[in-house]
Amino acid sequence: MRLTSLLTLSLMAAAPAFAADVSYTVGGETFSGYWAEASNPKGVVLIVHDWDGMTDYERQRADMLAEMGYNAFALDMFGNDTPTETMDHRVAATGALYKDRERMRTLVEAGIEQALERSGTDEMLVTGYCFGGAVALEMARSDMADKAKGFATFHGGLSTPEGQSWSGDEPPILVMHGGADTSITLQDVATLAGELEQAGNTYTIEIYSKAPHAFTVFGSSRYQERADTESWEAFSNFLNEHLPG
Repeated sequence: MRLTSLLTLSLMAAAPAFAADVSYTVGGETFSGYWAEASNPKGVVLIVHDWDGMTDYERQRADMLAEMGYNAFALDMFGNDTPTETMDHRVAATGALYKDRERMRTLVEAGIEQALERSGTDEMLVTGYCFGGAVALEMARSDMADKAKGFATFHGGLSTPEGQSWSGDEPPILVMHGGADTSITLQDVATLAGELEQAGNTYTIEIYSKAPHAFTVFGSSRYQERADTESWEAFSNFLNEHLPG
């Protein structure tokens, strides 16, 4: 069966063994994540949302992962009191975290705690979409890196902030990027590749022709089925390699 058909079936009938929204607190603030549990999990996948916040999109991806045999936790990087309805809201929410990397890492740590306490295994892989991709790479560069077997980004932010660098000891990294992305350019991809190569990292970068930014977002004007299908297949292979069960 073609992977396109498999994706379609997953979207229509994904059936995790158990799934629920999860409310948790960090420093007195309330956050809302989502847990999807597989019947016989091979590991747990931490999902970091894009700048829209934790929505049904992340729930859908978590359900797809549970159907594939992985527990999945979609964490919340914004909190219940952060508005995300408008572009200005989203710029403000992401911008605040880009400027406060300590808070960003604290919120990721809280998400890791929620995932691991439910998973029954500490075999974890991290993935992120758009803004979430930048967060995943932030985690990879931090002292949390050894908690994951690998890091994957879908059309994610790729720049390394001033004061940070790659050591070469980070777990394997998979970058999936649209060739027509004007928000995060091919030059940005090349810069990251140069940094990782110089540091000696294990990494793979896939570029999908004519795919714009946010090419995986179902139902949006930017969705490109071919790029979504091929990137999900690449991610599935990455999972099979680093979370074999």
